[in-house]
Amino acid sequence: MKYGLIAGNGKFPFMVVEGARRAGVSLSVAAIREETDPEIERVAERVQWVGIGQLGKMIRFFKDEGVERAVMAGQVKHVQIFSRAIPDARMLKMLLRLPRRNTDALIGAVADELSSEGIELIDSTYFLRDYLPAAGTLTKRGPDKHERENIDYGLEIAHEIARLDLGQTIVIRAKACVAIEAMEGTDETIRRAGTLAKGRLTVVKVAKPSQDMRFDVPVIGIPTIETMHAAGATCICVTADKTLIFDREETIRLANAKKIAMVAI
Repeated sequence: MKYGLIAGNGKFPFMVVEGARRAGVSLSVAAIREETDPEIERVAERVQWVGIGQLGKMIRFFKDEGVERAVMAGQVKHVQIFSRAIPDARMLKMLLRLPRRNTDALIGAVADELSSEGIELIDSTYFLRDYLPAAGTLTKRGPDKHERENIDYGLEIAHEIARLDLGQTIVIRAKACVAIEAMEGTDETIRRAGTLAKGRLTVVKVAKPSQDMRFDVPVIGIPTIETMHAAGATCICVTADKTLIFDREETIRLANAKKIAMVAI
């Protein structure tokens, strides 16, 4: 069985390469020119650079490599897709068939295109099971009474916006919603919340109610904790078993140092 990787930005693709190597699997990597860190060429054996709209080129590369299963890892910013992508013929045909262009529709359509060529898009955490936290408190300090109330209030809202595929993250203060994620990403949402309501902020980041683990899996890491601390956020709640924690030990260590509570529900 040969595996491929569609690599977006950030650390996620590198973690998949390392996880696959530990499993004895070599990956053929389709790297997104506008997003992927060029360092991917140093850690991966086979890399093909493709533009964000070059769906046909990516599929031809996987077919030439004999790829039967592919993993999608790393964000591709929506603004790239809507403002900078120059679609090839295959991508253009796919886009014209879409009734809507939210995350699920776009990436689901890519999955269908891969499937039509005999390439199965699989769970993006396939090689990274150890990075998914079980339910429970992850830090030395658990949420206090006020943070727990924020979580209880925030989960209802967060699950609804996730169901609508609008975003995964909201920020709460005193049981009031301060910021909701759209296209800007988690860290920018937290920063915006910090400019609106300083101190005692609670971050709630959730998977969709019917989360497709092949793509758009919630992710947090050291930058999340650093951004929270700068914004005055004191607690974060994530979805158990469906959220990747990059640099898990270091992330939790930093949260403890900043007295930030982390909990998975």
